[in-house]
Amino acid sequence: MLDEVTISKAIVESFVKDFTEAMEVDVAIGGAGPAGMTAAYYLAKAGVKTVVFEKQLRVGGGMPGGGMMFNRIVVQEAGKKLLDEFDVATKEYGNDYYIADALEAVSTICSKAIKAGARIFNLICIEDVMVRGDDRVTGLVLNWSAVSLAGLHVDPLAMRAKIVIDATGHASEICQIVVNKIGAKLRTKAGRVMGEKPMWAEMGERQIIENTREVYPGLIVAGMAANAVFGAPRMGPIFGGMLLSGKRAAEVAIELLPQLKVS
Repeated sequence: MLDEVTISKAIVESFVKDFTEAMEVDVAIGGAGPAGMTAAYYLAKAGVKTVVFEKQLRVGGGMPGGGMMFNRIVVQEAGKKLLDEFDVATKEYGNDYYIADALEAVSTICSKAIKAGARIFNLICIEDVMVRGDDRVTGLVLNWSAVSLAGLHVDPLAMRAKIVIDATGHASEICQIVVNKIGAKLRTKAGRVMGEKPMWAEMGERQIIENTREVYPGLIVAGMAANAVFGAPRMGPIFGGMLLSGKRAAEVAIELLPQLKVS
């Protein structure tokens, strides 16, 4: 016999257990778009305790919408190799262009990241960061997205992380918090989020990997947030650079973690 209260208790107890365990991690990622989930996959695969916080109901960032709601994405050879690793089907289109189903890509990368050991929590927004010691980002301040949307005065909760990755997309929300709330300078020419330039797929794809790096102690930027922070062009619905940026962000975090005594 089905019992509604038992069902409710199962949901609450299991969620609270997982959420409590995610309040102290090695790497916390803001944004479950293609870059954030890819970073989570490679980190978890390497044995790094990783959590992702996504403010929307669904994961995937802009990927599910493909180009102008045609749910297809395009990658080049390097991006295809990553999709091959995720077992996402691609079809060749002309010279060095490959097409993938946007929904298959999102759902598969999400599943692979979770199965590798990453925790992904949706409907949670990042209100602030924690900074300690030598002006280093040491965690995130969280609230329910519904609280933020409703404008309710509800105090948030905090979680600790050795490394934070800003993969919040065009808005580069975590970097904006560091600049606007802390008054800190990022490692950019202007010391702040420089903002995206107009669409230029080739240049945006080329620069996104270089822009994926630590921009403040304890804070790495990835995906479209990286191009927004460094003032590079946006790319439109070509996603290979986003995936490669996520992988690179994981590599940067893994390089930094031994200095921070991984748990």
